[in-house]
Amino acid sequence: MSKVLMQSGAGMLDLFSSSVLQRPGVSVLFARSDSCYFDLVDDVWDAQRDARGYTGANPVVCHPPCRGWGRLRHWAKPRPDEKALALFAVEQVRRCGGVLEHPWGSTLWHAAELPHPGKVDAWGGWTLLVDQGWWGHAAPKPTYLYIVGCSREELGELPVQLHRAEGRTLHLSPADRERTPPAFARFLVDVAAKCAGLLLQPPAAAVTASCATSTVTAAQVRSNSDLAAPARAASKRAAFKAWAQA
Repeated sequence: MSKVLMQSGAGMLDLFSSSVLQRPGVSVLFARSDSCYFDLVDDVWDAQRDARGYTGANPVVCHPPCRGWGRLRHWAKPRPDEKALALFAVEQVRRCGGVLEHPWGSTLWHAAELPHPGKVDAWGGWTLLVDQGWWGHAAPKPTYLYIVGCSREELGELPVQLHRAEGRTLHLSPADRERTPPAFARFLVDVAAKCAGLLLQPPAAAVTASCATSTVTAAQVRSNSDLAAPARAASKRAAFKAWAQA
């Protein structure tokens, strides 16, 4: 078990905060104008810069607006063109490699035929379910990460916590709901950096099937619990089950 997994609370966050990443080769799309990403990478696209103009080749971290796609979408009032931003973000992750972040339950996964956990798509993309509370968010905020360009093994261990953050998303201000915890931002930038390489294209044989999914191997979907000792793995799987049903 790594030191990261043995830490908890402020101690764990201090461990992450002590690592400062500067990634000139990563671009962040759809960031808030007050985002901590401006301290982490050289190329940040906020609303003023308009990420739709991105034509670069850097691996990307994408935070496209989610209110039109999330579980509360029936009460949201997105701009007419807002939902299309998430589809653009999917294209950039598949073109350049990187990671797209959206809330657990986002209907973007159905609309863009993104693979659910346990599947991979024609671009080699796969989905990881995490809790932003592990990185210091006030609420648990379960989150889907669509990743193209690196494997689960390359990510290493995650700072899984058996106890969820006590806050509730609906009780937070809109800005606090949107803000990415600095430790989580550093994690996503590091994930994108692992995806650096040539521009990505699906295998020719997969083009006709486009976004068809297939079952991945046990090694590809190995969870953080599987990296732990068997006794702790069982308790973590139970915690995840309770978390998913919360």
